[in-house]
Amino acid sequence: MQNDKNNKGEKLVEVTNLVKYFPVRAGLLQRVVNNVKAVDDVSFFVRNGETLGLVGESGCGKTTVGRTMLRLIEPTSGHVKFDGKDVFSLKPNDMKVVRRDMQIIFQDPYASLDPRVPIGESIMEGLHIHKIGTSRERVDIMMETMKKVGLEDYHARRYPHEFSGGQRQRIGIARALALRPRFIICDEPVSALDVSIQSQVLNILKDLQGEFGLTFLFIAHNLSVVEHVSDRVAVMYLGKMVELTTRKDLFRNPLHPYTQALMSAIPVPNPRLKRQRTILKGDVPSPLNPPKGCRFHPRCPVAIEKCSHEEPVFREAEPEHWVACWLVE
Repeated sequence: MQNDKNNKGEKLVEVTNLVKYFPVRAGLLQRVVNNVKAVDDVSFFVRNGETLGLVGESGCGKTTVGRTMLRLIEPTSGHVKFDGKDVFSLKPNDMKVVRRDMQIIFQDPYASLDPRVPIGESIMEGLHIHKIGTSRERVDIMMETMKKVGLEDYHARRYPHEFSGGQRQRIGIARALALRPRFIICDEPVSALDVSIQSQVLNILKDLQGEFGLTFLFIAHNLSVVEHVSDRVAVMYLGKMVELTTRKDLFRNPLHPYTQALMSAIPVPNPRLKRQRTILKGDVPSPLNPPKGCRFHPRCPVAIEKCSHEEPVFREAEPEHWVACWLVE
């Protein structure tokens, strides 16, 4: 059944002050001696029917945000509301109902599939868990969903090792789509694929979004991919959100120095044109001991003294354009 598109533009998912720390234990008694601050006070929302891109370097906390939103990882603190319901306060039976509307496409499609189970059974697994339809109806839904993502009926009897990387990702999309969810977290769904296959998978996602009115959180580190699929883009650095705005504004006028450095690394498809690169010095600090003040200041080419001891507020600098940077003040 097609999702209601009349509510497009309303907030479907709201993330408020999301925190996820992973404890570091040591000693004979395994006491907690420190915490990996993977996600540290992140807030954003996703409107019904839109695609929000979430970008940043590896290790910045993007995937942890997505998995914590679905409670695949339990949060340290914060709130996630889905269609007005506080996801973190739901009891197991209520959470099971919500999971039907919130699905995820994993980065590694092979690791997310059971190698001993035919892919038709994997796609139908969610239908069995949620007791949707009869046995015949489940098979019909599985076959229809496979066709939506470009797979054939005879593929249902094959095992994951018999497919290419692109085909496995299509299986992952089909499995997420089988329940007809409203919100899908796409966790770097094309990062392990060839460029030609990437475009096919991205086009499938866009077609499905138009047909079913889906809402996406698209996690990636490739800004070119994010520009192709997103309505708005959020940028993370070391567990913090540093910038969030529309795709057009971000690529036209990035305000945060980190976003500007990311933009300068995008290849220009013209050998005669050269982009002015911003080379960041040093390594990304450890999330075990993040810098005081702005977390980007040790690598920032335009940092001022205030950046080293006072954390900037994530605020709306322009209409629909949020940024955390003292220079924008």
